[in-house]
Amino acid sequence: MKALRWHAARDLRLSQVQLRQPGLGQVLLQVAYCGICGSDLHEYANGPHSIPQQQAHPLSGCRAPLTLGHEFCGQVLALGPGVDPGLLGQRVVVEPEYRCGQCRYCQAGQYNLCESMGFIGLMGDGGFAEQALVPAYMLHRLPDSVSFRQAALLEPAAVACHALNQSSLQPGASCAVFGLGPIGLLLVMLARLRGVERIYAVDLDPGRRQLALELGATQALDGAAPDLRQRLRQLSDGGLDSAFEAAGSQQTLDHALHSLRKGGEAVLVGLMGQVQFDAFHLVNNELRLLGSVGYRDVYPPLLELLASKDLDLSRLVSRCLSLEQAVTEGFEVLLQDKRQIKVLVNPSPALAEA
Repeated sequence: MKALRWHAARDLRLSQVQLRQPGLGQVLLQVAYCGICGSDLHEYANGPHSIPQQQAHPLSGCRAPLTLGHEFCGQVLALGPGVDPGLLGQRVVVEPEYRCGQCRYCQAGQYNLCESMGFIGLMGDGGFAEQALVPAYMLHRLPDSVSFRQAALLEPAAVACHALNQSSLQPGASCAVFGLGPIGLLLVMLARLRGVERIYAVDLDPGRRQLALELGATQALDGAAPDLRQRLRQLSDGGLDSAFEAAGSQQTLDHALHSLRKGGEAVLVGLMGQVQFDAFHLVNNELRLLGSVGYRDVYPPLLELLASKDLDLSRLVSRCLSLEQAVTEGFEVLLQDKRQIKVLVNPSPALAEA
């Protein structure tokens, strides 16, 4: 089969890979769509960041070179020993977090904090391939009314949903979302569905700001405006209840923290390395700074929202490409063109949707 394999930064190769049969607790999936994520772009542009190099991941047994892609869905082709026979032939979406099931976090139901946590498609072979071997515990069956295209965006929606769950945001409250990539736009959509009345969307790109307004933001603000913090505090009657940092930069973190009311909270969703913050400001205003990683227990409620038509993820899809087009027209374009939101790759033309 064909698979898009990461060898090094700027070295993604479309290769022929030997097919394997599913082992204990695994299924073989025909991949319908796989989304290109920001973390995939980081690995392509200047990785490795998460991809294991010298030592294989303890749960996947994989190290580079490996097949990228963790935002994927498809149809079950074959089952390994110990898998529910009812899964054969089912349309499914992958919740791509590895979990051991044995550590104290897994035992407490916090499987996104598993001591061996990782993601298929980053720490193991993933979905930029015609077929993928997947642990059966990662699968969720798709309702008939949920398309593969919608399902391919469930993973970033799950990131946004978990970040909202981490926060104390309530209906009627105010929040700002800094960074309007796919995660930021999904935060806007899901916050609106939860009854949050005042949602301020912040980004440098006017096109993304306009889309945020269409998806439910109360107001969209230019991230480069010199009076941004003052404006946010004014709009929110003295300061925001919550701020979501989804851009991954020092500047947006500063804006987030200094736009909050006393007792407010900032939730970090974006990927960034070392940053600085004014600890005196944090302590003196009794602010809360929270991290949010991955997701847990959010796929079933998100699937219900999709099935009921209360949530439409297809509005974020910019383009659909073949595996052969993925690098030149997907990865390379996304690094340059901020108008693109979510690019999906369709490795199996027979499962493509109009």
